[in-house]
Amino acid sequence: MIAISFHALASVGPPPLHGGQFASTQIPTVAAILIVGAGGLYGWGVRRVNLLRPRHHWSRWRTVAFFGGLFLTAISIGSFIGVYDSVLFWDHMTQHLILVMIAAPLFALAAPLSLLWSATTGSAHQWVTQGLRSGVARFFDMPITAFALYAVVIPVTHLTSFYNYTLGNEDIRNLEHVIFLVVGYLFWRQVFPVEHSAHRMHPALRMGYLFLAIPVDTFVGVSLDSETHEIFPNYLLLHRTWGPSLVTDLHLGGVIMWVVGDTLMTLGMIPVAVAWLRYEERKSIRVDRELDAMAL
Repeated sequence: MIAISFHALASVGPPPLHGGQFASTQIPTVAAILIVGAGGLYGWGVRRVNLLRPRHHWSRWRTVAFFGGLFLTAISIGSFIGVYDSVLFWDHMTQHLILVMIAAPLFALAAPLSLLWSATTGSAHQWVTQGLRSGVARFFDMPITAFALYAVVIPVTHLTSFYNYTLGNEDIRNLEHVIFLVVGYLFWRQVFPVEHSAHRMHPALRMGYLFLAIPVDTFVGVSLDSETHEIFPNYLLLHRTWGPSLVTDLHLGGVIMWVVGDTLMTLGMIPVAVAWLRYEERKSIRVDRELDAMAL
């Protein structure tokens, strides 16, 4: 297994990505601490809830979703995807989609805030309750806020000099990963409202919410695919002599963002459509009962 840093890559050049290099790994200290810490806290919360409410155990599916999200996060950062994320732009875009489009929805389905609220008691519970009812929490719970964050963060982190800074600074790159997960969680918790929210949307609005988000990915992807030169100078410092050219690599990343990103966003509409159908069925049953009651 191989751990590769950006500075080492810049000085000696990265090995070509093929064969055994797909088994390359890295263990960033900060990422490892955050992933292990998050898993430990969630596991403690589940055990705590099960002890406090023996008749109403915490959903196993939510637990599976959370640790599935952690696993995908670890894969995207610790496998060859993370090793080469500062070497190949298409690889970074793959990492980005795993974090925002797959891991983040799983975290949203895991309902970590609900777990925190259910697992605490006494003064800690009161503090958590006040925090979840605060103006700041309500602001970030609003669909318009989550959508705006997504619509701003995705272009800024891929079309401005911010991304170039991540290539030369591991701390900024780690920050970018956290931003992707947090913004993705806030975005997808509106689509999969398993946690309590004062702004829960009708399934039709959730469908429109996802539909309006597709152009964000399309705009970023098409913009990258339309570039005629490398727009991130730090890639030039690597002097990579293998793989796609810098411009081709940029275009590949744009196509992944455009096609795969839009596809994943569209797939997210499927469970929303199912929820919409069930909502209308329940509504029809309720109306029929009311009409029957009026007739009686």
